[in-house]
Amino acid sequence: MAMNQIPGQNIYISGIYCMKNKAALEREGITHVVSVLRLNPAEVDKTFSSYQHFAIDADDTDDENLLQHFPDAVRFIKSAVEAGGKVLVHCAMGKSRSTAVCIAYLLHQKPNMLTPQSALEILRQCRPLCEPNDGFMEQLALYHEMGCPEDITEHPVYQRWLYRRDVEESVACGRAPEMESVRFEDEQPTQSQIQEKPPQEVEIKCRKCRKGLASSKYMIPHDEDKRNNSKARQNTECAHVFLHPMKWMSPSLFPSTDGSKTSSTYDSASGDAPLSGRLICPNPTCGSNVGKFAWQGLQCNCGSWVVPALGLAKARVDIANKVNTARPPAALGIRMPPGMRPLEPNDGSGRGNL
Repeated sequence: MAMNQIPGQNIYISGIYCMKNKAALEREGITHVVSVLRLNPAEVDKTFSSYQHFAIDADDTDDENLLQHFPDAVRFIKSAVEAGGKVLVHCAMGKSRSTAVCIAYLLHQKPNMLTPQSALEILRQCRPLCEPNDGFMEQLALYHEMGCPEDITEHPVYQRWLYRRDVEESVACGRAPEMESVRFEDEQPTQSQIQEKPPQEVEIKCRKCRKGLASSKYMIPHDEDKRNNSKARQNTECAHVFLHPMKWMSPSLFPSTDGSKTSSTYDSASGDAPLSGRLICPNPTCGSNVGKFAWQGLQCNCGSWVVPALGLAKARVDIANKVNTARPPAALGIRMPPGMRPLEPNDGSGRGNL
C-alpha cells in the first residue's frame, strides 16, 4: 500500500501495510511513526523499533474519542518535524483515523487559515481516498473551535462535549444520565464561560414570583429553520428558551425517592432519574412550573431539535434586558430632583437658566 506525502510537509500518510516496506520507508527518510489503530503488542517492538513511535489505540467508529489524543499527537509530529525528521502517520487503511490526526496537525499550524474541510482537501491532493468518519469530522470542528490548544482536558467546549456523550449513551440505554456526569454551568469558574457576552445581557425570571432563573450566558441558541420544516408554524416565535444545565434544576432532574426537596438530598439521590419532566421554580414558596426537560431532546416549534433539552416556557417566565445599575439614574429615565441634576450647557435658548 502506497504512502503519500502531504503537500508542503515532511509528513506522510498510509495504511499499516506500508510498514512492511522497509526499503520505501528508508528511501523517504522516515524517522518517526504515528500509529492510529489498535496494535498487537507482540508486533510493536519488531515493527517499530527503528523509529520514534507514538501509538494511539483507537477504533474507526463515530463514537471513538479521538479528540482527546489530538494535542499529544500534534506535539509529537511538530517536535519531529522541527528536529528535521520525517513522520509517517498510518492507521489500517490510511483513510479515516490517520487522516483525522493529520488534519488536526494542519489546523494547529494554521488555525486562522484552515478549516477541517479545507485541510481535508489538502490531504486529498496527495491521497484521494482520505475520508474521516462523521464523528471524527465533528471532533475536528470542536478542536478548531477551541483554537487547537495544547491541552483540551479542562476546556469548557471539551467538557460540554463529554457531558453530551454521557447523556447520549444513557438515553440510548433508556435511562437519564447520572448526576455526577452532568455539567452544571453555574458551578463552573467564570473564566470557563466561553460564550461571548452579548451587547445587551438578558435575564430570565419566574413570572409568578420574580425569582431569577438564568441569564444570556446560560442560553443555548438553536437554528430556527421554519422554511425547510413542514411541521414548523410559519411566522411564530419559539415557545421555549433552552438552557445549559443549572444547579437549581437538580430537584427536577434528579428527584429523590422520598419526595423531599432539599439540595443535600438531591446531591445524593439514588435510583433512576426521569428521562423527561417539568422544571419547577427553585423558590420554595412558589413551586411554579416554568418549563420542561427531556434528555432525549425536544423539537422546538421552530422546527429545530435540541438535545438534550432543558427549556423554559416563555409563557411562564419574563425575559428582559438586564439593567446596568452602574449607569446614572437619569440615563434610566428617572427624573432627578433639581439639586441633583447635572448642569446642562447653555445653548442660548434660555432653557439652561430655568
